[in-house]
Amino acid sequence: MNEDNIQLTTRRAFIKTSGKIAAVSALAGVAIPHVHAAENNTIQIALIGCGGRGTGAAGNALTTKKGPVTLTAMVDVFENRMNTSYDTLKGKFGDLVDVPKDKRFIGFDGYKQAMDSMKKGDVAIFTTPLAFRWVHFKYAIEKGLNVFMEKPVTADGPTSRRMLELAEQAKAKNLKVGVGLMSRHARHLQELHKRVEDGEIGDVLLMRGYRMHGPVASAFSKKWPGTPSELLWQISRFHSFIWASGGCYSDFYIHHIDHLCWMKNAWPVKAQALGGRHYRNSPDGDLWVDQNFDSYAVEYTFEDGSKFYMDGRCNTGAHPMYFSHVHGSKGMAIAAKNGDYGGPSSIHKGQLPSRSSMTWQSNIPAAENDPYLNEWNDLMDAIRNDKPYNEVPFGVQASVVTSMGRMAAHTGQEITYDDMLNHPHEYAPGIDKWTMDSPPPVLSDKDGKYPVPMPGLKNDREY
Repeated sequence: MNEDNIQLTTRRAFIKTSGKIAAVSALAGVAIPHVHAAENNTIQIALIGCGGRGTGAAGNALTTKKGPVTLTAMVDVFENRMNTSYDTLKGKFGDLVDVPKDKRFIGFDGYKQAMDSMKKGDVAIFTTPLAFRWVHFKYAIEKGLNVFMEKPVTADGPTSRRMLELAEQAKAKNLKVGVGLMSRHARHLQELHKRVEDGEIGDVLLMRGYRMHGPVASAFSKKWPGTPSELLWQISRFHSFIWASGGCYSDFYIHHIDHLCWMKNAWPVKAQALGGRHYRNSPDGDLWVDQNFDSYAVEYTFEDGSKFYMDGRCNTGAHPMYFSHVHGSKGMAIAAKNGDYGGPSSIHKGQLPSRSSMTWQSNIPAAENDPYLNEWNDLMDAIRNDKPYNEVPFGVQASVVTSMGRMAAHTGQEITYDDMLNHPHEYAPGIDKWTMDSPPPVLSDKDGKYPVPMPGLKNDREY
């Protein structure tokens, strides 16, 4: 079934997949009522975080066929990153990008200036490292703005509890909020979810998720070179730091964790795990100083006793595996055939997938085959037609479950959902007051090293 076919497709690759955009034109023609975002019915977008994630998300927003959209403000702490993002989006979308220089804000307080320039009902995109999520979300609620935020949304207990409270405030204001867990907008996974709910594979007894490939993104870092500031450097290498991303476990594995728990309609109540670091040096011999393990194996347990195994690995040359399966009492299903969500999904008799055992396979129209576009069409449809739409609660829950598995591996302890949600350790305290001169929440020692997990020795916190 080509289970070892690795497909690292993400929102960040949207520039390379522009051919898909024309396909969504079939979604045009829906009735668009007047909204309060602007008198001409154009919804303005502010992009807060202009790296690859943000540029891709803004591109998806500008591609939506659910009424006119314009990008009008941009924010980042790196001017070169913002300039690259602006040039990319302007070159692709032309007049839909209307961001004069006085609407391109640099600095940690730029989010306020950007959101102050918008009208109620417009949309703010949050694609900074996750530690800033609650700060930006809080201000968007105050300003009456709808939101799209990238996953994960939290990495620790205090911010998880804070985000759940903010979700209630957003709901009370009837704000629409999307979270970048795009698997839930993959139409083949939506159909599989319904079939699993209807009992086609019986009771769900076991689920398996695998993401195993070589080192990617910024998960493994050498010593801080001295410039830019240590804080800005950590932000630029956010996958290397638990405060900024939840590390590679949270940022890489949350998609499988989310969509498999969704298949069962439940969140696990506890996790036990193992993991470790095989290689503390880069291939050229320089020291890695990041906080990640390079392999993780987590066993999640649900309230009914059923299990979910999540295995992750970032080792060059090791066997690649990148897919997810659901096993039931009457058969099994392939959820993501490759990558975070890649289809087709299928259902099989017995527990070994094969063409001869297949009883169903998804077949999604091309116009709805891109979940990154689907999630924006779904969000904009909710905004324009005033439908209830708040993905933050399950976004936080998926983030807590992911952090629960990560903490179990990092401490060598069994960690419950309640342990993780109620843990007192906040990884980036005071982040709402940071300036360009602030120190980072973790400091390197005299050798350039950062605190790392030590299972069995540091048992009550990750580092």
